[in-house]
Amino acid sequence: MLYSHGFFYMSIITFTSDFGTSDHYAAAVKAALLSENLQLQLVDITHDIASFNIIHGAYVLKSVFRDFPQGTIHIVAIDSLGTKTNRHLVVKLEEHFFIGPDNGILTLLSEQKPSLIVSLSLPDSQQVYSFPAKHIYAKAAARLAEGESPASLGEYVEAPAELLPRRLKANRRLIVGHVEHVDHYGNLITNINRQIFEELVAENDFTIQFGREKVDMITENLNSVEYGEVFLLFNSLGRLEIGVNKGIASDLLGLGFDAPVRIVIHEKKEKEFQ
Repeated sequence: MLYSHGFFYMSIITFTSDFGTSDHYAAAVKAALLSENLQLQLVDITHDIASFNIIHGAYVLKSVFRDFPQGTIHIVAIDSLGTKTNRHLVVKLEEHFFIGPDNGILTLLSEQKPSLIVSLSLPDSQQVYSFPAKHIYAKAAARLAEGESPASLGEYVEAPAELLPRRLKANRRLIVGHVEHVDHYGNLITNINRQIFEELVAENDFTIQFGREKVDMITENLNSVEYGEVFLLFNSLGRLEIGVNKGIASDLLGLGFDAPVRIVIHEKKEKEFQ
C-alpha cells in the first residue's frame, strides 16, 4: 500500500499470461484477486502470449513494466506449470515486484539483478499444482498490495533459475543482431538498439542486410515511405524495427523470430573535387 498527497491507495497489479481469452482462466485469477480485496487496481497487459513461450512473454513485459509506477506488482503466469522445482517466486527488480514461476522468465526482464527473491510458501492443497496463478499468485499479490512484506510470503533464496538472452555482437565494422519479436502487425523488432547503432556507425555509411534485402537508410517517419515499401526505423523502445508500410513484413519478407540482421559499416567516402 502506498501513500500520496494525504491518501492511501492500493498498489497496481498487472496480469500477463499465456491463458488466451477464450477460456475462463484469466477471469478466474482476477476473481481470486477481487475475492481477496475488492479495492485492488487490476490491469491486464495481455493474455495472448504464445503458449509456453517464455521469450515472447519476457519481451512484452520488459517492454512495458517500467511505464507503471514503482511498487507495481506484476503477475506473470506464462508456462507456470513448467518449473522442474515447482517453485514460485516473488522478485523485486527495479523497484517493481514480479510474481511468477521459477522457469527463467523473471531473469529475462532486465540487465539488473533482483534486490530480493522469495520462494513462495505453497498451501497444503493439490489445487496449487494445477492452477498456481489462481491459488498462489493471486493471494501473494493481494497481500503485497495491502502492504505485507515479501518476507512474510515465504523464504529468501539467492538465485532463481536463469535463462541467458541472446547477445548482440558488435564492433567497428559489423553489428550482428536478430529478430527478437514479431508484433501484431507483422513488424520485425530486433535487439539492435539506437545507442549502439549511433555509437558505432557515427557518420559512416552502412548497409543493413536481412533475408534477401539490403537497405542503406533508416527513416524517422513512416509517412515518408510509400505503401508496400520496406521501412526501417528505431521504435519507441529504441529498437531497430523492420516493416512494410500497410503490409505484413513477416509474411512478405519470409522472416520471423530469430532471423539474423546484419549492419555492415563502411568508412564514409570523401567527395572528390575537380
